[in-house]
Amino acid sequence: MAETHVLFVEDDDVIREATQLALERDGFVVTAMPDGLSGLEAFRADRPDIALLDVMVPGLDGVSLCRRIRDESTVPVIMLSARADSIDVVLGLEAGADDYVTKPFDGAVLVARIRAVLRRFGHASGGQPGGTETESQPVGGVLAFGDLEVDTEGMEVRRGGEQVALTPTEMRLLLEFSSAPGTVLSRDKLLERVWDYGWGGDTRVVDVHVQRLRTKIGQDRIETVRGFGYKLKA
Repeated sequence: MAETHVLFVEDDDVIREATQLALERDGFVVTAMPDGLSGLEAFRADRPDIALLDVMVPGLDGVSLCRRIRDESTVPVIMLSARADSIDVVLGLEAGADDYVTKPFDGAVLVARIRAVLRRFGHASGGQPGGTETESQPVGGVLAFGDLEVDTEGMEVRRGGEQVALTPTEMRLLLEFSSAPGTVLSRDKLLERVWDYGWGGDTRVVDVHVQRLRTKIGQDRIETVRGFGYKLKA
C-alpha cells in the first residue's frame, strides 16, 4: 500500500525540520513548505493525503490557505495554532479545517491526531497498512428527512433533489445524526464517534462543524438542545 503523503506548512525552520523528521520516522512522506504560497503550489502539484497548516505563515496565511484548499479538494486539513483559546482556531475550522492541534505539541500526539483523521477518511495509518474502522455506522439505504435525503451507501446527500457537497467530516457527522433521528447526541459523544477522540477534546470543533453542516442542509434541520447537545429533526 502507498505511503501517506503529508503536506506540512510551517515558517519556523526548527519546528518544520523537527516535525518533518518525526513524521518521517513514523512512516509518512512529508513535503514541508515555509509559507502559504509555496504550500498551495505544493498542494496542487503533489495532491497530498493530508495537510498540516500553521495558522501564522507568511505570504498566504494558514486560514486563507485552508480556504483555498477546500475550494479545490476535500482532503483532510489539520490547523496548527499557538494558542488554544485563539480566534484563529475557530477561523480555521470555519474555513474548512477538520481538526486542530495546539503548539507546542508532542510528536506522538500529533501523529495520533493525524491517524485519527486519516481513519475517518479511509486512509492508511502512516506508511503502514490500513487503520481499523471502529466507529458506528448507520444501516445502509436512503434515509429521508423532509426534503433532505441521505444515501448512506452511496455517501451522497440531496436537498430538494439537488446534490449537497459535504466534506468527509461533515458527512460522518450527518451519518451520526441520521442514524438516530430525534435522539440528542452530546458533543462528547460526537467527538468520540466522528473525530475518534478517546480522550477529552475541544467541543468548539463540534459546534463549528454543526454550523457548517446547517448552512448546507438547512438551519432548522439540526436542533440545539441546550446543556445536552444536538439532534436531527425527524
